[in-house]
Amino acid sequence: MARTSETRDKVVEVALRLFREEGFQATTMRRIADEAGVSLGNAYYYFAGKDELVNELYMVIQREHRERALHVLVDGGSLSENLAAVLHSGLDVMEPYHAFGGSFLQLALPTRSSSSPFSEESSDARSMAIDLMRTTLETSKQKVPASLKDALPQLLWMIYMGVTLHWVTDSSDNQARTRTLVDGLVPVVAKAVRLARLPVARGLVTDVAGLLKRMTSPEGLEQ
Repeated sequence: MARTSETRDKVVEVALRLFREEGFQATTMRRIADEAGVSLGNAYYYFAGKDELVNELYMVIQREHRERALHVLVDGGSLSENLAAVLHSGLDVMEPYHAFGGSFLQLALPTRSSSSPFSEESSDARSMAIDLMRTTLETSKQKVPASLKDALPQLLWMIYMGVTLHWVTDSSDNQARTRTLVDGLVPVVAKAVRLARLPVARGLVTDVAGLLKRMTSPEGLEQ
């Protein structure tokens, strides 16, 4: 069993290295198998194709993102500062894969794709990312309206997905425009969370919470 796990881990390690160094399109399953020192059939035993390895990429990125983010979160710090730190650390983790961006969009954007961040196959990585946003909120001093407590981590994750999409298509040096976007966006998000606690915003908060619930339910994602 241990050897089986080691072989699978080796295939993943080699595949992600080749995605970074040679690009997704140029990397074939045979190339992955050869570099990993396994037969092509053995590689296909673990993964039906390169698309399945994209979900492994999600998991690797999310594990590293969480590890880095937990080191930069400030207990009792402002939501704006903590959210900025978490988003920037996510961009740091993804940086080696920027050249893979075009291929990523082709794989991830179709709603029925197993590589979509919203797919069932991506649920573990998605749950990990949403939990990191929940930790960000809990660590920060800013109070969250009770009606948004469950929905807000998902909303922050969707914002992160939007930032990621911008990053993928960002051709500026070191994706500087995306960094500027993050720095300008997080104060707006923090201000919106503060305003959501006011009585005048309760109706809007209820609408947002309801919309998020519909969007993130299995039935809503299939529509």
